[in-house]
Amino acid sequence: MSDTRVYTARALDEPVCIPLDDAIAVLEYGEMDEEVGLMRWGSNYTFLVNLLRQDSRLLAIYKPRGGERPLWDFPDGTLCNRETAAFLTAKALGWNMVPPTLLRAGTRGIGSVQLYIDHDPAEHYYTFDKPELLPQLERMAIFDAIANNADRKGGHCLVDEDGRLWGIDHGLTFHASEKLRTVIWDFAGMPIPPAILADLRQLCGRLGDADDAYTRGMTELLSPIEMRMLEYRVDRLLNERLFPQPGTGPNRPWPAV
Repeated sequence: MSDTRVYTARALDEPVCIPLDDAIAVLEYGEMDEEVGLMRWGSNYTFLVNLLRQDSRLLAIYKPRGGERPLWDFPDGTLCNRETAAFLTAKALGWNMVPPTLLRAGTRGIGSVQLYIDHDPAEHYYTFDKPELLPQLERMAIFDAIANNADRKGGHCLVDEDGRLWGIDHGLTFHASEKLRTVIWDFAGMPIPPAILADLRQLCGRLGDADDAYTRGMTELLSPIEMRMLEYRVDRLLNERLFPQPGTGPNRPWPAV
């Protein structure tokens, strides 16, 4: 499965497979010239938008900071930062499982802008029946433990035409307190595969380097204590070498899909 291309869309009925770097360039530099519609299933304002750069037009998911609903446990106006931090972390791990996401200006101000992944909306975690998805789900489970994802619903797991697993909706991540809530408990208590541990060691090294580009980018998005706890969670996984198990309190999101 190639990591150099991505399935997205030029229009709602026009899927396209393009090089990932080209898609990122449109995401970063494209003009947000039209709001296609409001995504109604979310609790925060989320828009499907057109991005235009030269002759390239792609769809993206835009979540403006000004449309975030205040929460009692997450600082106001930070959910778009966390969406972006999730992409940076997946990229730093070498796991292209979070669609390219940037913090940038849009039609309604600063917000996260994420490449729309072309997928079948009827297919999600609770419909998966392909054994080849299991290694990808293992990585997603560890990713969620690293990011302290408080909202991994079944519908936040997408599969594209290549069979690649993508995770979306990462606004409730990277909190300093333990908040892991996920539907992916399939591997709880099992040993973490050596290849994943190797990627975690590499990430740990980057977090320990204040001059590393990933670490610098993350410190612009998260608070100092959130950065310290991110490093703590990676260290804990490396020391325990086991997939996390459900803790006390709520450990599954609601609704589940």
